[in-house]
Amino acid sequence: MLLLMSSCTSIKQSRGYIPDQEKIDAIRIDVDDQESVAVLLGHPTMVATFDNLNWYYYSKKTERWAFFKEIVTEMDILAITFDDEDYVTNIRKLTVEDNNIVDPVSKKTVTHGKEVNFFAELFGNIGRFGAAAGQPVAGN
Repeated sequence: MLLLMSSCTSIKQSRGYIPDQEKIDAIRIDVDDQESVAVLLGHPTMVATFDNLNWYYYSKKTERWAFFKEIVTEMDILAITFDDEDYVTNIRKLTVEDNNIVDPVSKKTVTHGKEVNFFAELFGNIGRFGAAAGQPVAGN
């Protein structure tokens, strides 16, 4: 009974890193650059995929019951944006309330071609390949 009860407790995890508020307040827009921010805060947790102009420092706390999907209970993101000359242009703080769910597969791409049913696919090649005299045989 004790083993059964202990398996029903939640699993809580903490991940990531958010710098101290004093260090964040020390960053000056249009004065500090990427190098000085890296010295002050350390290297970012994530960098934007296609450029090096957005740095993200984040931490999150999650909770999960047994084998179920984890739920994010707390999330803090520090987003620092740089201009083309690597100077800080914006500092934002985001939380779990700012989270947007993105559904990347919401539409279908239209393709033009034959629509065939199951039986047409299954039996469609019958008689298309054969061993004719002097011609190559399929699979050779």
